[in-house]
Amino acid sequence: MENVSGNAPTEERAEGLSAEPATAERVARVRARTGVRERIIYLLVGALAIGSAFWWMQFSTQSICCGDFDAYYHFKWSRMLWDGMRAGQFPPPFEALPLTTLNPRDYVDHHLLFHIFQIPFTWFSDFRMGAKIGTWLFASLAVFSCYWMVVRYRLRYPLIWLLALLACATPFLYRMNMGKAMSVSIVLLVVGIHLLFQRKYVWLLPLSFIFALTYDMVFLLWAAAGMWFFVVLWSESFEGASAPAGERLGGESAGGGFRALLKSSTLWWAAAGLGFVILGTVLGYVINPYFPHNLQLVYEHIVIKVTPKDFTTRVGNEWYPYESWVFLGNCLLAFVAQVFGYVAFNGSERRGSQRALFFLLFSTFLLIVNARWRRFSEYWPPFAILFAAFALQPLFEGARRHIGRLPSDLLDELQPFLDTHERPETAARRRRERFWEYGMAAIAAAVICVLLVGNIRVTAKDIETMAGPEHYRGGMEWIRRNVPRGDLIFNTDWDDFPKMFFYDSERPVVSGLDPTYLLDRDKRLADLYGKIGSGDGMTEAEIKNLGPLIRDNFCYGEGANRRCARYVFTDREHNNFINNALDSGWFDPIYINVFSRKDGRPLSEADFAAIREHAPSENLNWIILDDGRSAVSATARDFTEEHVHALEEVFRVDSDCMIFRMRETQGAPIPEEDEQPDADAQDDATTDDAAPDNAAPVEANANDEGDDAP
Repeated sequence: MENVSGNAPTEERAEGLSAEPATAERVARVRARTGVRERIIYLLVGALAIGSAFWWMQFSTQSICCGDFDAYYHFKWSRMLWDGMRAGQFPPPFEALPLTTLNPRDYVDHHLLFHIFQIPFTWFSDFRMGAKIGTWLFASLAVFSCYWMVVRYRLRYPLIWLLALLACATPFLYRMNMGKAMSVSIVLLVVGIHLLFQRKYVWLLPLSFIFALTYDMVFLLWAAAGMWFFVVLWSESFEGASAPAGERLGGESAGGGFRALLKSSTLWWAAAGLGFVILGTVLGYVINPYFPHNLQLVYEHIVIKVTPKDFTTRVGNEWYPYESWVFLGNCLLAFVAQVFGYVAFNGSERRGSQRALFFLLFSTFLLIVNARWRRFSEYWPPFAILFAAFALQPLFEGARRHIGRLPSDLLDELQPFLDTHERPETAARRRRERFWEYGMAAIAAAVICVLLVGNIRVTAKDIETMAGPEHYRGGMEWIRRNVPRGDLIFNTDWDDFPKMFFYDSERPVVSGLDPTYLLDRDKRLADLYGKIGSGDGMTEAEIKNLGPLIRDNFCYGEGANRRCARYVFTDREHNNFINNALDSGWFDPIYINVFSRKDGRPLSEADFAAIREHAPSENLNWIILDDGRSAVSATARDFTEEHVHALEEVFRVDSDCMIFRMRETQGAPIPEEDEQPDADAQDDATTDDAAPDNAAPVEANANDEGDDAP
């Protein structure tokens, strides 16, 4: 800096000195405006990149994405909430799973606010398109919130961290594309962490209240607040220990230091932050239309999901661990970031490393949990990237942090007062350091770009292979038109429920959303359900009496309102059940196939004639959908592979599902394909929608009673 000591300055020098503060102030304002513009540009670039990447992945399929069918339930229930609000009934009754803990009396919507957030996307004329746009928006916001934290805290190389967030793990990208509450959960977590960093603890109370009404993962915010309290305790204890002996609050003794720590307002406010999170969560569970049943649901989730191996019915795959090498390969960049964060972390300057230490603890906790349950693969990878970003920041700042050991934002303000004249050798060394720094950054960006493109392509390919948007629609349309309202449907697989519910919410099913809901209500029934659906361990006597076994055990209601399962819905992959049902003599099979032209045009009379030419000889019944663009066939025997291959030259053929209709009395087993079917199998009526082979197909009327499919 300019040496102003010694003789009094000349008049010219005095004028120059008086002008310096004004110049410095102008420079500071210009730098501030430039910094704001720069951050806005970074955020706009990030929003465009994130939105484009997730749009590509989300629209790799026309279905509501992805993995399982749960998103169909979420959006259908959001629409039912909206309809209930308009009708003055909130929340509306949920009658789709009467045998489970989600029966009409005990039902709990533990995603209540999330479903309300989804309501605007149910207003689209194309319901499925609205659902996909909503899922895309929430997923983009989740990643953008993490990137916003990088920009907000002025971390170096924000665009590289943007690439890293998008490339961190394929399971993260895949699960973000699901129409579930995880994406909103990440946004709320990031907001909570920002409030902790800014010590705006009071705001954690309303945030945790909203979080508790949105999703059960509010308990991750508990973990975050607890870890932040530990970080503050760690830094405050160091400050007291490092002060000169004469200046230490409470004296030199350990007891005095502890008493001084207890007097720290910073520490007490951090503890209050944890208290606000807990209090907000309690309020969210108590000020809730589903209280107190929601507390029971949380307990069931915690107890059962921690030990899924103890139950006969498998819960979703997300509650089981990855194989080690699969875990490493899927989350390679997240693992690299975690390791780099561990190596780069420097806790010697405790106050300056609080945020990095927090992310070290939080990301490590999420890593351990993710290693146990793949369910958390949407949480750990982005926070591993944030850990690396905060831990590496001091290294990126380099020599600037060694000038008086000042933080970079303060150095920016003091820059006009610093001597900018450097010795030639110092300037040359600085240029070499910057060259290597920028070179390493460019190499890192190139490697991450390769991973990014590969991960997005893999994720998009996985999404593309999921079941088509019309899958199960044909079967549920047949059920809607042939099964009385309120009749119970036995579904062989609990995870088929969301799509069944999406197309028809007026005919309840045995199990859905999670097998634990049936298990908690009736373990005997849950074990029997799993045994029948899988077909494993069935005795000859049980197979012979499969009809009564289902009809007499799976019932709900009392007296005249008692309904028992007489129809079975199954996919084509439950071979054991299908064989058992055919061998039992208690069921008539109904094979559901859906036909549509590959060019998207409506089916013509010539098309129907071509389909009939290759159809089984038994009664063929039609339901026409989408203004004649698709046709549902219900047959007592299935189309042969040769006939399907012949039709696939012109048509898309979806072997949708099978429906088994229970006979009043036991008959002969269903004969082999080369034998003549019995009379019962011939009788495949579809009420007023049935059409004989030589009749014109009947078009489904969207205004027919009971049609509640979006």
